[in-house]
Amino acid sequence: MHDACFWLLIPAGLALAVLAAGLGLSFHLTRRQYLSEVHTPSEHGLDFEEVTFAATDGLALRGWWIPAPGSDRAVIIMHGHGGSMDWDVHRAPPFHQAGFGVLLFDFRAHGRSEGRLATFGYLERRDVLGAVAFLKSRGVRRIGLLGFSYGGMAAILAAPDCPEVRAVVSDGGPARLRTAIAGRGTELGLPRWLVRPLAWWTVAITSARLGVNLFHYEPVRWVGKLSPRPILFVHGELDHYCTDFDDLFAAASEPRAVWRLPGVGHTEASERYPEEFQRRVLEFFQAHM
Repeated sequence: MHDACFWLLIPAGLALAVLAAGLGLSFHLTRRQYLSEVHTPSEHGLDFEEVTFAATDGLALRGWWIPAPGSDRAVIIMHGHGGSMDWDVHRAPPFHQAGFGVLLFDFRAHGRSEGRLATFGYLERRDVLGAVAFLKSRGVRRIGLLGFSYGGMAAILAAPDCPEVRAVVSDGGPARLRTAIAGRGTELGLPRWLVRPLAWWTVAITSARLGVNLFHYEPVRWVGKLSPRPILFVHGELDHYCTDFDDLFAAASEPRAVWRLPGVGHTEASERYPEEFQRRVLEFFQAHM
């Protein structure tokens, strides 16, 4: 009798452990992210304006606007999870030199912006819509989105609602949040049989906490809505966060393009091949904006 009870407790204990781990991961991934680096566009010789604008749900977001006088074209550069515009300001000079205005901003619950919860695209799409509205108020009519990882997810979710967005570049934007979470677990050395159900459970718990079905807001479900606007994917073949990238590319409608990089990990293209990255992305925006 005691032996039977013992063996029944094992699956119950495992289920409880997975529940606790999923809840812990949910709070960890959605918590506020503070600045870890501080930079400004002036470090790169750029004149800029510190700006505050509202996401479409009213949250105050803070950013840097680097105008290109006489141009109605601008690129919005969007950082990854846990990052900030400080991390990406070094990307602005080539676009500015090519005649594009550049807007960088911190997503909600990141850096200098307001907010306590990161939602992996569900509410961040409202941040992108607010950034587009800000640029429209400054006379910009042709807008390109350049998103890295988390920023790529937000770009794909927001662009279908932004007629002013003419082109999208997603570098390492995951197809599914659960795949990205599983990839992180794999990097940490967790067994594959565990990371997949744990990732699914984490998204389910986060959905319950936020009161929204985050599975519905997977980029793979939205990327097909971008057409007829083009999208360029930058994909490192060793990207553990995007192991289902082929699903994302297959779901995208034409016009679409991909730059695949063997031996490259998550969002490493611009670090490993900076000149080619700048050339490819600039040529893409220039052709479609």
